[in-house]
Amino acid sequence: MDETQAAQGNGRRVMLALGSGGARGYAHIGVIEELEARGYEIVALSGCSMGALVAGVYAAGQLSAYRDWVCRLDYFDVLRLVDVTWSPMGAMKASKVMSKLSELVGDALIEDLPVPVTTVATDLTRQREVWFQSGSLLKAVRASIAVPGVITPVYRGSQVLVDGGLLNPLPVMPAVEARADFVMAVNATAQTSRPISLDAMLPPDEAAEERAREEARDASEGVDFDGWMKGVKGATRRLFDGFGGGESDEEPGTQERDQRAWGRLDMMLASFDIAQGAIANYRLAGYPPDVLVKIPKTVCGAYEFHRAEALIRLGRHLAREALDKRERELAEGI
Repeated sequence: MDETQAAQGNGRRVMLALGSGGARGYAHIGVIEELEARGYEIVALSGCSMGALVAGVYAAGQLSAYRDWVCRLDYFDVLRLVDVTWSPMGAMKASKVMSKLSELVGDALIEDLPVPVTTVATDLTRQREVWFQSGSLLKAVRASIAVPGVITPVYRGSQVLVDGGLLNPLPVMPAVEARADFVMAVNATAQTSRPISLDAMLPPDEAAEERAREEARDASEGVDFDGWMKGVKGATRRLFDGFGGGESDEEPGTQERDQRAWGRLDMMLASFDIAQGAIANYRLAGYPPDVLVKIPKTVCGAYEFHRAEALIRLGRHLAREALDKRERELAEGI
């Protein structure tokens, strides 16, 4: 931090880097809420995948409305948002989610947003990351969330754009140019030495509330979950038909093919999650932020989007701890 920046911002101007991580990215909302509650000014954001979505919605001034929406979604509301497609490029289109985002941010251009935003995608054609710092905010977010093989890619000229987490799941580099007093990063694919649950990381009273909500969800009835699952498995089976027939030369039945394909998708998503965690650590070593919030990837599955409220609380809780530490160290002159 140089003297000019310190004088201008009094140490409270923050550049925020938000990482990928699927549903765990809801924690980014809690981090932003804690920063604002303490009077910090977010002067620039960068984001990848779910981090790109939250960064874009925040910069467009619609984070509160987005938060209200996701916190109302229950388990089956999330399932109904999934739009299965027969495309060989992905099992889902994400058009329903993008339609909701369109209601919030409209046709906003990144360069017109009151807060500078950089979103990151990956170009499969040229095998390199792509930074969006101008143009349609919706298109930039849609490209950044396109998990390979799961959500269909975005085509831009000769580019085939997919999830930025493939190469840069926690984009701290854009912070180099930001006129901020410090850089804060949120790693939603953090690796831990042992699995840790969401309940274990929340304060006791909030953990009890989350357990009660989970029990209520488990008791839910009356939604055609089996029918939805068959649709997703069918799309996934088509996606993986070209990957080989497994260990047997016999032609499997429909049910066996569905189960095999779904298992392959689970394996692919788990592999992608592990790779993102390792790449994020590598990126952090090269561009260490001043403050780092770690969301362990074991707290929930990447697609448990029905757990927004608890994950937002977790983000705020961990941000509180990280900022308390920073403020304490500043006060002590460390």
